[in-house]
Order: sequence, then C-alpha cells, then structure tokens
Amino acid sequence: MRLILTQPQLKAFDNAFNRDAVYRALDEAHDGFMKDDIILLPEHIFFTNDAEEYLHEIRNIAAQTGSTVVGGSFHEINDSFRRNTGAVIAADGSILCNYDKLRPYADERNRVEPGERLGQCVIGGRRVLVLICADFWFSDLYGKVKELPELVLVPALSITRKPSPDYSREMWRHLAVSRAYEFGVYVGISDWGEDSLLPVHRCSGVGGFANAASDDVQAFFTAVGQDRLQAITLDFDQLDAFRSDREARGFFRKGNSGQ
Repeated sequence: MRLILTQPQLKAFDNAFNRDAVYRALDEAHDGFMKDDIILLPEHIFFTNDAEEYLHEIRNIAAQTGSTVVGGSFHEINDSFRRNTGAVIAADGSILCNYDKLRPYADERNRVEPGERLGQCVIGGRRVLVLICADFWFSDLYGKVKELPELVLVPALSITRKPSPDYSREMWRHLAVSRAYEFGVYVGISDWGEDSLLPVHRCSGVGGFANAASDDVQAFFTAVGQDRLQAITLDFDQLDAFRSDREARGFFRKGNSGQ
C-alpha cells in the first residue's frame, strides 16, 4: 500500500484552476497508480455547496487513478447543514466513509457549524482515521474512535499570520511526530502549496509524512516541500512491531481509549 500526499498550488473560489492543479500534481507520479494506493487531497479543494458536485469531482479522480481517494473537503451548505465535510471514495465510486470537521477554525466558524461525523474506515485491511486540518490539534478526538487507527490522514488548508511559513511548518512537523509516537500510527498530511492564492492569509505548505516507528531520526518526518506530490510505501510490519514493543513496555493501549 502506498500513501500519495498532494500539495498543489490552489486558488480560492476557482474550481477549474484547482482541478487542473490536482491532475498536474498526480501526473508527477511517474510510476502511475495502483489499486492499493490511497490519495490524500487538501482541505476545501473544491468550492461548491453541493454534495453531488463535490462527489462527482472526487469520483472522477478515483476512477482515473484506480485508487482510493480521501477527498479533502468542501463546505456543504443547505437548509439542513452548514458543515465542512468530505468523503473517502473507492476506485469503483463507492463511499467508504464520510467525515466532518468537528472544530471549525477562526473565521470559518462564521460559515460552517461543528460537524458530527468522525472519519473512520478500513482501507486495504487497515484502520484509517481522517481529521480535517485543525481537528488534528485536538487529542481528545482520539477518545471518540471505535478502535485506534493505524493511519491518520489530515486534509489541511494551513494559514499563517507570520511573515514566513517556517513557524507553521515546525509546529505541524512536531505535532505529527508526537501523534505518530503517542498513538502508534502513521500520519499523512496534504496541504495547499505555499504559493497558493487566498484572499487574505497565506498558506504554509505543511504537508508531509510522520513515521515515529523508524530507527532513522531523519525519517521521523518527511516534508512534501516544494514538490506537488509525495508517494510513501507504508510498511505496516514496521508499524505493528513498533506498536507491539510499546505495548510490551506499558506505553501504548490497544483498542479505543476506554480499553
């Protein structure tokens, strides 16, 4: 199984621009895609309030790559909902799970309400948890899972008020490694590229992969950086050994937080 992280240059309120940017990023996967691949898109990748329009875009990506797509998110706004939400779509177009942003951030709170659906599903026999951007910063959400995940995926739209992206990148890197170590998981983050176009704030490009199970400290976090795409082969044997070792030392609990 491979995890495909994306960090394209995106533009607010321009779906055609973003669609082209995603496909250009995916074109950088020179080895193509396999059915066991998981593609992670950034938060708020498409600007639409309509669920069917959003699902159409994500299903097209899944169909063209033949892979499972964690479809970032969109703002679903109608008479019943105002939520930041997304879906995990299999290559055949089926929905593996829906997920909401449970803790909207900053000005976003004026546009959407806290969601209710925690993104939990099984992909390729492995438990996956999807947390949209700021939700990743709330450790209490792990206490809501049915069973601890093995892979945590974070669609992000990082913003910063700092003069450079360095502050945000360091904070996200340290958090990702901490989460990976504490919960015995792999962590993947996809973000808008630093050069993305937002009306007010700037993006930081915090995408990357956290692997606390590695013996190489340089591999604890590998940033997507200036690339638009990063492909990681997920070594679950390594992760299982890491979890078993930590459990044997009394520093890791299997199952959910209540066990």
